[in-house]
Amino acid sequence: MPVQILPETPSQTAGPYVHIGLALEAAGNPAREQEIWNEMARPGATGEHIVLLGHVYDGNGHLIRDSFLELWQADAEGRYHSDYDLSKTFNSFGRTATTDEGEWQVKTVKPGVVLNAAGVPMAPHVNVSLFARGINIHLQTRLYFDDEAPSNAADPVLNLIEQPQRRQTLIAKRCSVDGQLAYRFDIRVQGEDETVFFDF
Repeated sequence: MPVQILPETPSQTAGPYVHIGLALEAAGNPAREQEIWNEMARPGATGEHIVLLGHVYDGNGHLIRDSFLELWQADAEGRYHSDYDLSKTFNSFGRTATTDEGEWQVKTVKPGVVLNAAGVPMAPHVNVSLFARGINIHLQTRLYFDDEAPSNAADPVLNLIEQPQRRQTLIAKRCSVDGQLAYRFDIRVQGEDETVFFDF
């Protein structure tokens, strides 16, 4: 029997309706009772409580108002939590989306130092996956902290980026939001100062 060669299934981007199924509140729909969302750390979680926030821009510098982000990070002691439980004060995984104003936000704790597979310490960081209209396969990047300069300088992943000025696209800037310690991390999908993305 001859082998039948099937044509490749057409690809499809994540948008423009990603909010409807994955970010119900951002789409103006009622939230589900059990929702993985943007509060990775609740009151009582160990560590320095912070807010992460930012905008997502396209290649023309316009806000992408319908992007969806997933974040994965270690806790304050450098441990990842593989199980997700809304009753816990900290979960390593969270989700968020840009609003009509184009901003995303997450409540978490500053992650601790994690060792890579070779046992080399990595600077505190948050892994970020970005889904948006016009993107067939989600983009992966990392968020580092500007007040961790010595750790950032030695980080093995940051040092994979050959141009030092490009490393700055992964550094979140310390600020405050309503009196809370925060870090601003804007993502630029294309164009000038394009964020560094990784093929993990």
